[in-house]
Amino acid sequence: MQTTKWEEEFREYVQARGPALLRTAHQLTGHPLDAEDLLQNALTKTYLAWDRIQDRGALDGYVRRAMVNINISQWRRRKLQEYPSDELPEATSEGEASGDGHELLEQALDRLPERMRAAIVLRYYEDMTEPEIARTLGISLGTVKSTVSRAMAKLRADLGMRPPQPQP
Repeated sequence: MQTTKWEEEFREYVQARGPALLRTAHQLTGHPLDAEDLLQNALTKTYLAWDRIQDRGALDGYVRRAMVNINISQWRRRKLQEYPSDELPEATSEGEASGDGHELLEQALDRLPERMRAAIVLRYYEDMTEPEIARTLGISLGTVKSTVSRAMAKLRADLGMRPPQPQP
C-alpha cells in the first residue's frame, strides 16, 4: 500500500506529538482510557481536515481545540444520563497513603468539575494565556479568570494547602 506525502506528514506528526497530546487529553478527561478515545477522535478530525490546515505550526492548537470541543460535547451528552443519588460513595484514601505529591495532585484534578479542570490544564499544563483559554473554551476572559481562581482555591483546599498571602 502506497501512502501519499500528506499521509506520511500526518503519521510523522502523530508520532512526534502523540505523547504530549495524550497527556493533555488525560488532563482533560481524568481517565487514561477516555483520554485515548478523546485523542483518537481529535486526530480523526485532524486527519480529515489535514489538506485544509495551511499553517502546520498551528496543528497542536487545532488538535487541542478539537479535543476540548469533543470533550464538551461528551459532557453535555453525559449530563442527560447522570442523576443525583441519595447515597454518597465511600471516600477512598489510597492516594494519601502513598505520599506521592504528583499522584495526589492528579487525584485532586480529577475531582474538579470539567470546566475547571480544562481551564487549569490549559493554563498550567499547556501554558496558555487567559485570552487563549477564553478563545479555546469559548468563554469570556472574566469567566476564565474566575474559573481558574476558584479551581486553584479548590485544589489548595483539597490538598490541605494554605491560600497565598497578599503581598504588601
